Amino acid sequence: MTSPDEPQPTGADRVYRSGGAVAGGVLLLALGVWLGGEAVLAGEGRTPWIALAALLLVVPVVVAFTFRPAVFANDDRLRVRNPFRTVVLPWASVEGVSAGYSSEVLAGGRKYQLWAIPVSLRRRKQAARRQARDAASDVSGRTRAGTGAQGPLRAPADQHVDDLREQAERCASLPGAQGEPVIRWAYEIIAPAAVGAILLAVLLATR
Repeated sequence: MTSPDEPQPTGADRVYRSGGAVAGGVLLLALGVWLGGEAVLAGEGRTPWIALAALLLVVPVVVAFTFRPAVFANDDRLRVRNPFRTVVLPWASVEGVSAGYSSEVLAGGRKYQLWAIPVSLRRRKQAARRQARDAASDVSGRTRAGTGAQGPLRAPADQHVDDLREQAERCASLPGAQGEPVIRWAYEIIAPAAVGAILLAVLLATR
């Protein structure tokens, strides 16, 4: 909860999220509810209880890795919501944002992965091939490196990381962007998943 004396974030959040992960989560939840529902309604003996325990474990985990990951950025801070924790990083604490095999932010001497901005090596190679093709075809030299008819030739993850890096540099000196990283664990995800895992283990061990 925000204290009345705490500066309010400036501007609306820019949200980064993986559409593919959300779509995959919808499919996995639909499949899980269908299979689990069949087991609960038609199962005999302990089968319905095992199915319920499995759902209690699986549903939070699927939500954690598909729907939860998101990155929120405004002029004051970067909020990184990963599967099992949320990290709030005032821009002054951010030391760097990079995208290698994964997207990461460095703050306070620690690295935090940006699950919501997955790196696609295939998209990166496609962008590099298109850039090389456009540069080779423009014999007059009018095409700038990294730019084509539809804008910058960058993989989405690389472009998002560039945007966040520029925002970090621009906003780090703002009064509202000062402070230290704050981490909050997602107990609303961890607790039911842990309970489901314990119940499932007990039910399977006592069959």
